[in-house]
Amino acid sequence: MGTIIGEAITEGIITKNPFAGYEPERPERQQKYLTRKELNKLMTTPLVTSKQYLIRDLFLFSCYTGIPYCDMFKLTDGDVSVAEDNVVWIKTFREKTGMDYEIPLLELPLLILERYRGTASGGRLLPMYPNGELNRELKNIARICGFARRLTWHCGRHTYATEITLSQGVPIETVSRMLGHSQISTTQIYAKITNDKIDEDMKMLEKRIAGKFKFAI
Repeated sequence: MGTIIGEAITEGIITKNPFAGYEPERPERQQKYLTRKELNKLMTTPLVTSKQYLIRDLFLFSCYTGIPYCDMFKLTDGDVSVAEDNVVWIKTFREKTGMDYEIPLLELPLLILERYRGTASGGRLLPMYPNGELNRELKNIARICGFARRLTWHCGRHTYATEITLSQGVPIETVSRMLGHSQISTTQIYAKITNDKIDEDMKMLEKRIAGKFKFAI
């Protein structure tokens, strides 16, 4: 666009850039992660069918591990290991990039794995539906929970990066490794600092510096 306008000015067709000073209106970015309040509502709201409960649990597994659909689909017992301190890990690689990733499992994903143990075919850990079917049912679940915005499967990965890890003080380098990213810049796309996190950090800062500075009156 700039080149065309420059040529038009050079040829005398116009005398100045008609778009000088114009800033196009940018659409408001949609929040792609669930807040703590929304996560709690998702976990406690009664659903209608057993299929919805299963899909909700699968989605929560993604929210608390950051594992995307294609990698959850292929998880097997061989991807799970127990460390000397009894922490259960998922250690495998990203289907999309081939990058290795290692994730220590929190209590909720461990409960979900136990709940559906032995129900998936082919030695897989979880009984997954096709991605399109999951997203269609998530739309219904979001409506039942009273969420005003769209809920998609990929929202789980954003929730893990933002609400489950970064907002709880996990360094972005660690989050990047657990997400299987090769560059920190990729992780920053997922990372959003919430107002709750800012509030908590400032309260901690206030406690640390209390009494350390004197104000002369």
